Amino acid sequence: MDEYVYIDGKPYRRGYTTGSCATAAAKAAATILLTKELISTISIDTPKGIPLTLKVEDAQLEGDRASCAIRKDGGDDKDATHGTLIYASVQMREGEAICIKGGKGVGIITKPGLGVGVGEAAINKVPREMIQREVRSVIGKRGMEVTIEVPEGESIAKKTFNPRLGIIGGISIIGTSGIVEPMSEEGWKRSLSLELEMKKAVGLKKIVLVGGNHGERFALEVLGLNPQYVVRTSNFVGYMLLEAKRLGYEKILMLGHLGKFIKVAGGIFHTHSKVADARAEILTTHLALMGAPYELFKKVYHCATTEEAIEFIKEAGYSELFYHLANRCKERCLMHLQEEEVTLEVLLFSLQGERLGVSSGFNQLMEEFK
Repeated sequence: MDEYVYIDGKPYRRGYTTGSCATAAAKAAATILLTKELISTISIDTPKGIPLTLKVEDAQLEGDRASCAIRKDGGDDKDATHGTLIYASVQMREGEAICIKGGKGVGIITKPGLGVGVGEAAINKVPREMIQREVRSVIGKRGMEVTIEVPEGESIAKKTFNPRLGIIGGISIIGTSGIVEPMSEEGWKRSLSLELEMKKAVGLKKIVLVGGNHGERFALEVLGLNPQYVVRTSNFVGYMLLEAKRLGYEKILMLGHLGKFIKVAGGIFHTHSKVADARAEILTTHLALMGAPYELFKKVYHCATTEEAIEFIKEAGYSELFYHLANRCKERCLMHLQEEEVTLEVLLFSLQGERLGVSSGFNQLMEEFK
């Protein structure tokens, strides 16, 4: 891995996610079990396309079970999990399946809407896929049971949002790219803006703004849009809109997860939770404006995530809300731009890749980006 990224000439050290740690530990443990030899390093591929070679710690081989750990390194973007040992223990099992479990210090999901079933270990989809792929590369068609553990996980989790999200007993194993990209906020914003400038320099007059990995995948895999138009905003929706205006973009397509764009519908253009979190309040206000029953928006108000709220809203027959919110996002964005000549449309999606609602002219404008 190229260890540093440079923003405004300053070096910032990259790190790797808990998902990469769990994957590397699982692959290393599988290698130890099959070769009957302890190893000191292990290499994995990440979804970002950056390979990692990581140090293996506390490797052990006892009979039909092997275990080891990888130490989490957040680079220059340190969080509560930085420096924590992420363990994996493995043993062979009958059949061809690779069974992934959570052990000590890995949280348990107690509420819906997090992309992992209630009662399951809080190991997100992408890390599960990474573990499956890397372990399979070692064991071939044989079966294996993989258990991920974080001895300090329960105490670390108290410093995170996990308790509020209904994840109990430990941390989450997360990461959609496998890599932690460290940047100061101003440097990060500038790097995003540079991509807009580069695309404008080659003659583009229209752009697709997405939040991050989920939005980019939705744009390319679900909608089939041309990747040349796609630019990420991260949490800086308002900043990137104004940059697009400054650079003279004439048409803007915006794709956002409901959990982020519900904030935009309320006029919040920096969508990080540390800045503002009025998701429940905005959702329930618009449900009330649609005449929804009190019991529905009471349920929605107490949801831990918007994904959980989506199911209540759909079951109650208020899916039209998502179209209403997409149009409200559009109105707020145009107000933010103070620009009448820009054509802008919005789509809202769920973490499950479901198209929830679009603004009035979205479908027509979308065809111009394929």
